[in-house]
Amino acid sequence: MSIKFKLTVLSFFQFFVWGAWLTTLGSYGFGFKGWTGQEFGVVFMTLGLGSLIMPALIGIIADRWMNGERLYALMHILYGITLFILPALDAPSSFFWILLLSMCFYMPTIALSNALSYRILIDNQLDVIKVFPPIRVWGTVGFIAAMWITNLVSDPQSPLDAGKVLGEKISAITGHAVNANQFYIAGVFAVLLGLYALTLPKCPPENKSKGSTSWAEKLGLNAFKLLGNYKMLIFFLFSMFLGAALQLTNMYGDTYLKDFENIPQYADSFVVRYSTMIISISQISETLFILAIPFFMKKFGIKKVMLISMFAWVLRFGLFSYGNPEGFFWMIVLSNIVYGMAFDFFNISGSLFVETSTDKEIRSSAQGLFMMMTNGFGSIMGSLLSGWMIDKFYLLPDGTKDWPGIWMVFAVYALVVAIFFALLFRHKHNPAELQSIRH
Repeated sequence: MSIKFKLTVLSFFQFFVWGAWLTTLGSYGFGFKGWTGQEFGVVFMTLGLGSLIMPALIGIIADRWMNGERLYALMHILYGITLFILPALDAPSSFFWILLLSMCFYMPTIALSNALSYRILIDNQLDVIKVFPPIRVWGTVGFIAAMWITNLVSDPQSPLDAGKVLGEKISAITGHAVNANQFYIAGVFAVLLGLYALTLPKCPPENKSKGSTSWAEKLGLNAFKLLGNYKMLIFFLFSMFLGAALQLTNMYGDTYLKDFENIPQYADSFVVRYSTMIISISQISETLFILAIPFFMKKFGIKKVMLISMFAWVLRFGLFSYGNPEGFFWMIVLSNIVYGMAFDFFNISGSLFVETSTDKEIRSSAQGLFMMMTNGFGSIMGSLLSGWMIDKFYLLPDGTKDWPGIWMVFAVYALVVAIFFALLFRHKHNPAELQSIRH
């Protein structure tokens, strides 16, 4: 088995074991468990909490004390084990603690998988810039595949008879409802991925942090000095605000489509039956917009690209607000297509901006700070505030949710963020800066 193929398998299942439940957790919590918006918001906050400390801590362990592939294997096996526990939990409070433990195991593996791939490619004298992107694309494919499988075997109204039969068989074996199959699918493949990781080439610690390095540098805390620079402070603050917008999509997208079954004329519609597959258009679009990033960054610069992302979020939410499974189904589809631009132009362009705007000595730490602001603080803010808002203002007397109103508030939120970013962020575009990017 070639090195490139081994790493492609790694990338595929790295995101498969996340995609199996991430976008359908809302349907599980709201539709199956009957949690309130605030209860679900706290549960979903675990993604942010798992991104605050653990990636840096695991990175230190991999750098100084333990082989990267062994640490990666251990984290995935523990992640899989915790997922097996989730179906037995009914109370959102207990579900929160176990899912938080799962996220503490999983979230560090995203960065660790990239680090392993870079290390192995370099050790095998392969061109990282040329070889890695096609490998990483398979991660998104894995996420999409997991979403489709979940739609087929974890939905009591599965659109495929074979999927419904398989889902019922899994349910009979586990003793839990079909809705919980998503956690078992992710758990099984997470454990298998952990075992598979042990077959990768050895990646012993390089101990690069030996010597007189301070504890602040070892922990990546020296990157926080960037917050003393006005431009970087504004950039990181708005990264947090956009990180919150991203979590709104992950939290509520599938639930929104599923809830059309509460409207009699849409109860058996294509949108309800294939909700997760429709949401997967977002990930398909993501793989395509990645290819447009270099052109837009060189042509327009980070400020305009980030603004394009922000207005794409306005469209994403606004189209959801007016969409429906019949006359305005095209709005739902277009919203998912626009997601690719909203996500990529923010995440990838933001990462490139950090790369070209920081000293090489702190670039890794700065990238960690970018992840902390988006997947950490941004995720927590989006989870808590949206859950409170839905319960307070958009829960209808019959127990359903005012989704048009909810999405419109999210659209207004993205628009306000875009306006303030345009006014406050000052950056002069220099295309020459992008010529020296190295990953």
